[in-house]
Amino acid sequence: MSGSSTVLIVEDESAQAQVLTYNLEAAGYSVLYAECGEDGIQQARLHRPDLIVLDWMLPDMSGIDVCRTLKTDVDTRDIPIMMLTARGSEDDKIRGLTVGADDYVTKPYSNRELIARINANMRRYGLGTEALSYAGIEMNTETHRVSRDGDIIKLGPTEFKLLRTLLSRPKKVYSRAQLLDHVWGMDIHIDERTVDVHMGRLRRAINTDGKPDLVRTIRGAGYALDKDA
Repeated sequence: MSGSSTVLIVEDESAQAQVLTYNLEAAGYSVLYAECGEDGIQQARLHRPDLIVLDWMLPDMSGIDVCRTLKTDVDTRDIPIMMLTARGSEDDKIRGLTVGADDYVTKPYSNRELIARINANMRRYGLGTEALSYAGIEMNTETHRVSRDGDIIKLGPTEFKLLRTLLSRPKKVYSRAQLLDHVWGMDIHIDERTVDVHMGRLRRAINTDGKPDLVRTIRGAGYALDKDA
């Protein structure tokens, strides 16, 4: 059910991380792994995973500090975070949720329950699904069918990936660097102006027949899909 959704595991116990990785990949997820807080923060900023599974106790900094850092960063604050911890008191749970954690799982846990909780959080945030929609635009990521107000839209592969990224979090502003990462990948050296060219093509494709322009350009920042632009 998860398609190509990515989960970042931040966990210093390698054996536990390996088991969780195995179960997540068996469930269809792509998995990233970090064994310390600083690496977890860097990977979250670089790859923008769909969800983060974050251990409370890490060798360099606490999961609470990692969570607080990610939730105060404009580039990562929208990523759902599930805290894993042996701390089961009500005060600890409240502390975790207060700094921005979206869910809280107490150790020991069953892998089946954890995967179910991850799936539930994906559904809650509209991630990992085949259907995406916003302001009359409908996208099926499995069949690559895109329409607006019932009219079929033909997109090239790059424009499809751009629209999928924007549809995943409507109104969120994506920088050109982030769009390059999501669509072309960090290992490909492409000028950021290439994003502008393809965004122009996307804008022309979805804003036909006098329909309102849904692509908002934020000078010096990037792009967003926003019906209130």
